[in-house]
Amino acid sequence: MGFTTDSAPTRAAVPGGGQEAPPAADPLAGLTVVPARHPWRWAAVVAVLVLCAQFAHGLLTNPVWEWEVFLSYVLSETIVEAVGVTLQLVAFATVLGFLMGALLAFMRLSRSPVLRTVAWTYVWIFRSIPMIVQLVFWFNLGALYRELGVGVPFGPVLWSVDSNALIGTMGAALIGLSLHQAAYAAEIVRGGVLAVDGGQLEAAAALGIPRARQVRRIVLPQAMRAILPTAGNEVVGLLKGTSVVYVMAIGELFYQVQVVYGRNGRVIPMLMVATAWYVFLTSLLSIAQYYLERRFARGADRTPPPTPLQRARRLVRTLRAAGAGPVARDSHGRPGGTP
Repeated sequence: MGFTTDSAPTRAAVPGGGQEAPPAADPLAGLTVVPARHPWRWAAVVAVLVLCAQFAHGLLTNPVWEWEVFLSYVLSETIVEAVGVTLQLVAFATVLGFLMGALLAFMRLSRSPVLRTVAWTYVWIFRSIPMIVQLVFWFNLGALYRELGVGVPFGPVLWSVDSNALIGTMGAALIGLSLHQAAYAAEIVRGGVLAVDGGQLEAAAALGIPRARQVRRIVLPQAMRAILPTAGNEVVGLLKGTSVVYVMAIGELFYQVQVVYGRNGRVIPMLMVATAWYVFLTSLLSIAQYYLERRFARGADRTPPPTPLQRARRLVRTLRAAGAGPVARDSHGRPGGTP
C-alpha cells in the first residue's frame, strides 16, 4: 500500500476497476451577483420625505397655529378636568357595553328562538340609529316618561321616582353610549366565539365539564385572540365618539375646547389642544391593546416577538458590549468565561 505525493487530487476507485468522475464545476460560480435596483422606489422615498419636511416646516413656521396659546392651554386645569370626564365616559361605557354585548352574543348563540330573536332585534335597532340621536332621546326621556317605577307587571306601581331626578345628564350620556356600544360589542364577541373550533366543546362535554366552565375556561380564552383586535378598535372609536355628547352640555374634552375658543376666539390652537389629547389617549389604548393581545396569544405563539421595550434593552446591551470590546464567554455562550 503506497502513498502518492502528486499534488493533483486522487480519484477514488469504483467497482469495475474504473475511477470516479471528477466533480462537475458549478455553472454559477463565475457569475457576479448584482443587487436589484429600484429607482422608482427611491424616487418615492425622496418625494415622501420632501412632503413630510414641508408639512413639518409649515407646522413650525405658520403663525396661525399659535403654539404659545396651545402650550398655555394643553395642561390647563379646565382641559385636564375635561379629559378626566372623557375617560370616565369611556371607562363606564366600555365596561357596561361589553358586559351587555357578551350577554347579547350568547343570547344570539342560544338554542332558544325567543332569545335569538330578541338579541338580533336589539342589535339591528341600535346599530341602525345614530349615536347622537340616541343621546338626545335619552336626554329627553323625562318628556316621554315623567316617572319610573317598580311594581306588579300590568298592575299597580309600588315605588316610583321622577325620571329627571333618576337619570341626570351624565346618566343619560352613559346609558346612550353603553347601549350603543353593546350592539357592536355583541357582534364582536359572537364572531370571536364562532372562531373557536366546535370540536373542543364536544370533547369538553364528553369529559363531563359543565357548560359554564367550558365557556369560561375553554371558549373565552381562545376567543379573546379574535375579539381583542376588533374590540380595541371599537374602544378607540368610542373614545373619539364621546365628543358627540357636547350636544348635552357635558364638560368633556371637545365641549370644553369649544367653550374656550368661543371665549377667546383662538379656534385653531384650541382644536390642536383637543387633537393632541385624543392622539395621546389613543396611543395609550393602543399600547394596552398590544400587551393584551400578546398575553392572550401565549397559547398559540410559544415564542412571541420581543416587545418594543425588550428591543430597546437589547439594543442598549449591544451598544454597551460594542463599546466595551469583546466579552469572554463560557462554553454555553454566557458572559463570564475564561478568555
